[in-house]
Amino acid sequence: MKPFVTHTGILAPLDRANVDTDAIIPKQFLKSIKKTGFGAHLFDEWRYLDHGEPGMDLTQRVKNPDFVLNQDRYEKATILIARENFGCGSSREHAPWAIEDYGFRVILATSFADIFFSNCFKNGLLPVVLSGEIIDRLFKSTYANEGYALTIDLENQSIVLPSNEKISFQMDAFRKHCLMNGLDDIGLTMQHSESIKAFEMTYYQKNSWLL
Repeated sequence: MKPFVTHTGILAPLDRANVDTDAIIPKQFLKSIKKTGFGAHLFDEWRYLDHGEPGMDLTQRVKNPDFVLNQDRYEKATILIARENFGCGSSREHAPWAIEDYGFRVILATSFADIFFSNCFKNGLLPVVLSGEIIDRLFKSTYANEGYALTIDLENQSIVLPSNEKISFQMDAFRKHCLMNGLDDIGLTMQHSESIKAFEMTYYQKNSWLL
């Protein structure tokens, strides 16, 4: 998993509440357990005017010109801003896979669904909870300024605005450590690989009949 320390990126405003995981990545695209290839179908039913299925030629599909990610000014956005209860619905881990694969590194919202929130950290995404007042302010700044960008400083738990004003955010210390060091569940386990090997060697020496 790619470590997250600081990130500077353009904001894309998804001005919706209760964005569920089926909207993030529709169910017909859940046939793979690879973590790549899902970004092409992120928000598929909102990005396109036709119904999407795996294997379709995306160049032949009709895009929804009103959807935010289809607008030129947000083409290079890597920070997503939304409203409350982002990531609700089913617990599919494909949702953060799709968001990360599309190119987003940070999601800003007033609240997140619990399982989605946890899955973000396991896949290199930083979900940041901010007050409704701050989210409103960021939406207004994003709409008013093309190319509006922020710097997210995880180490200092702050968001740096173009004016150099800093907005602080809260972060669980363990999740912060894992994200900054690029440690998912497997990475955390592999930190103890020598101890695991030593245990297995001793265990099988005492229980040779298992071999």
